[in-house]
Amino acid sequence: MPRRKTRVERDSMGELAVPAEALYAAQTQRAVQNFPISGIRLPASFICAICRIKASAAWVNGSLGLLDSRIAAAIEAAAQTVIDGAHADQFPVDVFQTGSGTSTNMNVNEVLATLAAQIAQVDVHANDHVNMSQSSNDVIPSAIQLSAALELDNTLLPALRHLADTLRVKRVELDGVTKTGRTHLMDAMPITFGQELGAWEAQIRDAIVRLQALQPRLQALPQGATAVGTGINAH
Repeated sequence: MPRRKTRVERDSMGELAVPAEALYAAQTQRAVQNFPISGIRLPASFICAICRIKASAAWVNGSLGLLDSRIAAAIEAAAQTVIDGAHADQFPVDVFQTGSGTSTNMNVNEVLATLAAQIAQVDVHANDHVNMSQSSNDVIPSAIQLSAALELDNTLLPALRHLADTLRVKRVELDGVTKTGRTHLMDAMPITFGQELGAWEAQIRDAIVRLQALQPRLQALPQGATAVGTGINAH
């Protein structure tokens, strides 16, 4: 079997061989080698949430004059390619890693830096540019909340509404059909299918209301807190 081609990347810890075709660099490769634990990667929705944060940060930093406008635009464009579904194989870090999620934050930073450099045709730094005014301490918690908020709005709530509507249709359809009630694994008072399905429908609709009440708190992001909540290096 032929050996996989590699290239040498350098960081503050020294040199490291990285797959030649990889968009990521040394910090991602170190994480792959340090955490060969489960083989489970973080879901695409979570990676996309980080990319949304990176794109927003680039736009803000560019607007503030902290980041060259060409680099800011390139980071935004690079992030959008990942959000649109490209480069999914470039995020190999195991879900079990450092507590702050530093490895995944840097994985995204490195991939976007490479893509942005290709777009802008200038050097783009993973830390100094893509991670400007950010830290794993605020990016990862924000991404957890953002990905949860998006999945709640786009997937879970529509599914629950569909389930509740389906139960309502069946409740009306079977309202006159009587069945034996059950309690403590024994037969109990008769009940109609309509009554039983109506109870299920009410539970689902109550759950929808409770989940909707969570949304404002879920959408209040800790972004901007940076390292250990100090706000250091942020505008």
